[in-house]
Amino acid sequence: MIKNKNQYVNREISWLNFNDRVLQESADPSVPLIERLRFLGIFSNNLDEFFKVRYATVKRIAEAGKSGKSVLGGEVAKDLLEEITKIVIEQQTRSLEIHKDIERELEGENIHLINEEEVTPEQSEFLKTYFLEKVSPQLMTIILNDLASFPMLKDTAAYLAIRMVLTSDHRTPSGGKEQDVRFALIEIPKGIDRFVVLPRQGDNHYIIILDDLIRYCLDSIFSMFDYSSITAHMIKITRDAELDIDNDLSKSFIEKISSSVDNRKISDPVRFVYDKSIGKDTLRFLQEKMGITDTDSVIPGGRYHNRRDYMSFPSLGKEELMYEKIKPLPIRGIDPEGSFLDQIRRKDYLQYVPYHKFSYIIRFLREAALDPKVRSIKITLYRLADNSQVVASLINAAKNGKQVTVQIELRARFDETANIRYAEQLQEEGVKLIFGVPGLKVHSKICMIEREEEDRMRRYGLISTGNFNETTGRIYTDYTLFTANEKILKELNLVFEFFDTSYKINKYKHLIVSPHYTRSVFKSLIEQEIENVKKGKEAYIKIKMNSLTSYDMVDKLYEASRAGVKIKMIVRGICCLIPGIKGMSENIEAISIVDKFLEHPRLFIFANGGDPKVYISSADWMTRNIENRVEVGCPIYDPEIRQELIDTFEISWRDNVKARRFNRNQNNRYVRNSKTKLRSQFAMYDYFADKLIEKKKDPRPSTVE
Repeated sequence: MIKNKNQYVNREISWLNFNDRVLQESADPSVPLIERLRFLGIFSNNLDEFFKVRYATVKRIAEAGKSGKSVLGGEVAKDLLEEITKIVIEQQTRSLEIHKDIERELEGENIHLINEEEVTPEQSEFLKTYFLEKVSPQLMTIILNDLASFPMLKDTAAYLAIRMVLTSDHRTPSGGKEQDVRFALIEIPKGIDRFVVLPRQGDNHYIIILDDLIRYCLDSIFSMFDYSSITAHMIKITRDAELDIDNDLSKSFIEKISSSVDNRKISDPVRFVYDKSIGKDTLRFLQEKMGITDTDSVIPGGRYHNRRDYMSFPSLGKEELMYEKIKPLPIRGIDPEGSFLDQIRRKDYLQYVPYHKFSYIIRFLREAALDPKVRSIKITLYRLADNSQVVASLINAAKNGKQVTVQIELRARFDETANIRYAEQLQEEGVKLIFGVPGLKVHSKICMIEREEEDRMRRYGLISTGNFNETTGRIYTDYTLFTANEKILKELNLVFEFFDTSYKINKYKHLIVSPHYTRSVFKSLIEQEIENVKKGKEAYIKIKMNSLTSYDMVDKLYEASRAGVKIKMIVRGICCLIPGIKGMSENIEAISIVDKFLEHPRLFIFANGGDPKVYISSADWMTRNIENRVEVGCPIYDPEIRQELIDTFEISWRDNVKARRFNRNQNNRYVRNSKTKLRSQFAMYDYFADKLIEKKKDPRPSTVE
């Protein structure tokens, strides 16, 4: 069915609006200065991934001669590509202005970003030595003129396009010397810090970007050429990141994914970005050689590309220019000394990172690895940290004779290479690996332990909204439920059985599992609210998620709104629903929070006539999560945890500092009101800190449910 663009926001446009909220953070004077630079880096990195994935998808639809209106929210693919390019150029222009403002403010803090023309004689010797010892050995420089074919440029690598005017001995009719123009490319090496910190001079810090250091040393690189002038301008391309997995039955799944990841390196370019001050002849030469036409996404940019590197801008010891680091809190009621599994047997616990310590997940796995009563561990892995303690704990368990089963998703976008490496490492240690389900990605975040106790096997488990990743656990907000509830864990075991026998569709009374039940269960829960509001009972829906793109679920929320159900939504990223439209969505309010931490949890609260039903889930309401992935949502039965989750939603909803309101205009207006200022991420930490104080005042043991 063709979608009406007046009812939905196109997902690509909505995503660009999300990235605009990230850009807002870089312009916000209340954000610490170095953090503003890092938000510029996040904005740039997000944009790279957008072109690799989403823009590439729309481009394929357009090139196939299809309109795509049914899947693009009523937009025509060709028109959408033009609209995207227009928005991106505007955002890039604004980001360059923000970058200039930040640079000026950095100078006020005695931090000076210098270019090759601002190097002083005192700095010159240091830079030339640094270049010869660290940079020059890693440079890849290619002279282009005489090559039979243009070299394959790496995806999102940054290159300096060099134009040299050589002076020959031949004379022109007017008596001057003939000019010979040569072009070259220098790849900016990734193995060196992009920001070269020079020796301090008093209170002044000096930084030169690696690109400018290379520009400063062009004479050294091209000393064998007799040139009268030389220029260097940056370019980069972004390639289609879609994985095309072949059907060769003789190859293992690891081999197929590895081959597909390798093929990305030569996939079609979807974006060409260049320094807008580049010479026209240089730009024309490059586009002709690379076969890039004006119909492709050709975007003029600034002097520096790959600004994602600003995510790792050096701190220079300037703590006051960065967010204050928080000390993660312990979970109330958990004894740091006693057996964690024994405590979970008595009561469920909720972890909310980064406010709580991520280490509880590691503690859970390490105890299982050593406990002689534990017989097996089953876990799903999607994105892992470098030097993952999770993987180390699983290997430790295998070495101790536990039956360890790991479902590792090799198709986790942009983490394929790392996951292949971990898969091979786990396999070598005797861990049983499962590589997904045919036609489905496994995106669930679940773990289950089986422990022999008193002549029976007892299960312990955790269900999370986020990855088992120590690195993201410090900067992503996510819920994890630790539980020994046998009703939940019996069904969790069925999910693990599904990985082995995917032809068998299990039934679930408690868990909400994609791809078979997520849509139908949530629709039923929404329908119940519709029925309750008609009966005069308390009815509302409160949702927190990353993205809402399923038109089917949007339509169901519109139906509930028309029936009178009050709906509050907190959506960090894409939101295809338009709230506040009379006759369609006047009972729906929606906000987005972009702040210090990345909002990542999925939380669903239904009034249920006054007895709220609360769920956490790994699934957003996106078609891919509902239909094409294995996802797990879990009901919260512990009254105390249920109230905690409701409280966390309300804290976020009351944010009037970092919340933006969704509306038809998609203009990212901040939520502002006369109430006391509340910045939800800071208030969230205080909420859990206060709970620890309450526990000290009331040391009575938790009741066993």
